[in-house]
Amino acid sequence: MNYFNYNGNLFEEHAPVIGANSRALRYGDGLFETIKCLDGSLLLEQEHFARLWKGMKKMYFEFPPNFTPDKLKEEITKTLHKNKHSDARIRMAVFRGEGGMFDPKSHAPEYIIQSWPLPPRIEMLNSSGLILCIYKAARKACDHFCNIKHNNYLPYCMAALYAKENQCADALVLNDKGRIADSSIANIYLIKNSKIYTPALPEGCIEGVMRNFLLKNLPGLGFTIEEAEITEEMILQADEVFLSNSIFNIRWVSQIDHQHYSNAIVIKIVDALHRAYPKIFHKD
Repeated sequence: MNYFNYNGNLFEEHAPVIGANSRALRYGDGLFETIKCLDGSLLLEQEHFARLWKGMKKMYFEFPPNFTPDKLKEEITKTLHKNKHSDARIRMAVFRGEGGMFDPKSHAPEYIIQSWPLPPRIEMLNSSGLILCIYKAARKACDHFCNIKHNNYLPYCMAALYAKENQCADALVLNDKGRIADSSIANIYLIKNSKIYTPALPEGCIEGVMRNFLLKNLPGLGFTIEEAEITEEMILQADEVFLSNSIFNIRWVSQIDHQHYSNAIVIKIVDALHRAYPKIFHKD
């Protein structure tokens, strides 16, 4: 039996805890973080909490004295212990409570914390490249909220269903200019002539914690990485393509549509990160 944490109380996974007047259900009024835990330690925890607080401030949340990163970390630990998880994927959703569009009962955050065991061999670079497609039925708006992980996730949800329907591992999401933003679950990078490019924040991508880590640390390991506007043509003409997120770190892509990619530089990137940051890029 798995358990989840709702506002500091533990419930069995199918227990009903949210009513029909919830603004989270009515309007998607909330945001979330996905954090990896290894050997009971949260990876890049400061970066995750900083992004969560940044998003909550944008969304007009108010912060009671007992709602702090330390308090949430304590509740995450309690949830992990209850579920007997040492290596886990943690999802922490923060949302407003009940109320109508103009009259929420409170701007204080409520939260749900869930955890699941990590799949085996998650730390290793995938031996078979991912096959991706491009989802074009919805566009990601490049607005004030585009870089945070808020609960208005419809383009990403539909992109994921489109990928499954087309037997792909993931689908790329376009922004409102028709350029590449990210994938349904990850940030995207292309390599051309040994230089790495990833969509810039004004292009509507999620400001991924792992994305920020790579932008900060890859130059010190001898790699050139740049934020840019990335078109479909650029991605299809790339030498190599890879994805990143906080759970899987880096996954290389072998095919998008009918275009195939190699992975020689991606392997060098992962090896360099493993040597420099073994606690984050640990190998089984």
